[in-house]
Amino acid sequence: MAPKLMYEFPRAAMNQELKRGRTFLTQFLDKTYRDQKWSRAAIHDWLAEWKPNYVIDINRDTQLQDSYADEEHTLIVGVARTVGMAYRFKIFQFDGQAYFEIDQNQVDGRLPILFKPMGTPRPESNYIASDADYVDYITELMGGFAIPDFLKEYRKGKKYLLLGLPLNRDSERMVMSDITYAADEHRGWFLRKNPTDKEKRFADRIGFELIEADCQDLLELVQPCKAA
Repeated sequence: MAPKLMYEFPRAAMNQELKRGRTFLTQFLDKTYRDQKWSRAAIHDWLAEWKPNYVIDINRDTQLQDSYADEEHTLIVGVARTVGMAYRFKIFQFDGQAYFEIDQNQVDGRLPILFKPMGTPRPESNYIASDADYVDYITELMGGFAIPDFLKEYRKGKKYLLLGLPLNRDSERMVMSDITYAADEHRGWFLRKNPTDKEKRFADRIGFELIEADCQDLLELVQPCKAA
């Protein structure tokens, strides 16, 4: 694939979708994120122990779902280019054994929320991957149809900690800007070692405090605190 296509994930995915079809793209993502066995990162183990009540995971793998596999939780999955749906999300509840789809009016507000806007292969394959997916999803996100009503209320006044998330691509910046809408004026913290000028400007514009560090630096800081 040409380097200019490989520069950004959605661009590369769009190229493959146009050449080989949507089915091929979904099968490729399933093979990558569902069938491949990946070792767990230390940050995943830390999150599994901490288990925040609300996590936004823009990765398409199942690592964070595995972190919540021993307790009930609500899973929100982004979808795009679907026919016959008024919204661009599906909601599943995990009962400790398996996922089952629910309506947004059936969500148990006591359960932790795992929001995967870019999709996941589990419990069913849904992905925001190609340029066409992102255009549809971001359009509906801006219109308010890609986030459940209860989450629009829950997210008000929240602060966010962005970990392992480069913001040097337009797609990620647009998604995160809209998903964190209605946050506290100080929107939170953005950990990014060696940030680009574009990332610095974006963080300053929407209210994230930039901390020039990465996940490893964070773990080295919190682990001694825990031991103490």
